[in-house]
Amino acid sequence: MDVVCLDMEGVIVPEIWPAVAARTGVDALTLTTRDVPVYTDLMDHRLKALADNDISLSTITGIISTLDLLDGAKAFLDELRMRYQVAIISDTFYEFAGPFMRKLGWPTLLCHRLQIENDRITDYRIRQPDPKRCSIKAFKSLNFNVYAAGDSYNDVTMLEEADAGFLFRAPDGVKKEFPQYASTDDYAELIAMFDAQATNG
Repeated sequence: MDVVCLDMEGVIVPEIWPAVAARTGVDALTLTTRDVPVYTDLMDHRLKALADNDISLSTITGIISTLDLLDGAKAFLDELRMRYQVAIISDTFYEFAGPFMRKLGWPTLLCHRLQIENDRITDYRIRQPDPKRCSIKAFKSLNFNVYAAGDSYNDVTMLEEADAGFLFRAPDGVKKEFPQYASTDDYAELIAMFDAQATNG
């Protein structure tokens, strides 16, 4: 059996934090995992920006509710789920992801939790250390062949651990730093890459 693991933001949904930055005018929130390799550093930076600018969870979720899936993402995921077991392995938070998961038909999502007090994000709880790699290892321990795709620095451990990993719509800097991973910007081509691995596997 084969499992496909996908990153969420930048792969099937837009990047959430830049959208929040654009709507609130807080430029400090434009940074993503495409820019900052260490996720905890990035989240500490975001929490400080939220506190400094008194941005509520309600403001953020209101912005998220206006965002749509990336063009073609729903059809891509539907096609993929007809061929493989699919899990979305993300460094987002369950408190953010609901509107997107509803539009996608509630696929399996493994991500993190926020700590909330009085409608303010005070902290976050990482599901486990190195969660993307651990997720791949867990599926492999169940005797699945695992293929993965992502676009950012925080996806690299997932790609490393998978039986085959691919970059999808990754920025040039990430592609240049990790040339060992085949890259595509097209959903149909990504499915073909997975299919080729499944056939050869």
